[in-house]
Amino acid sequence: MNCRECTDFLHDYLGGELPETQRRIFEGHIELCPPCLTYLESYRKTVALGALVKEEPAEPLPEALVQAILAAKSG
Repeated sequence: MNCRECTDFLHDYLGGELPETQRRIFEGHIELCPPCLTYLESYRKTVALGALVKEEPAEPLPEALVQAILAAKSG
């Protein structure tokens, strides 16, 4: 596996969807390639941050604020 192929498998690897043989090859490459390991760690953090963005706000926005935003947008 080369570095370019490694990036093609990141999503499936992190999702636990990579077949065992491919997972072993992927992990073998990661162990021998510091740049790909760094990229994997960065990708993992990016996915985690993306999941945080998709979460619902802890508290709903006040209705007055929602209405003010809608009024500003239409006016």
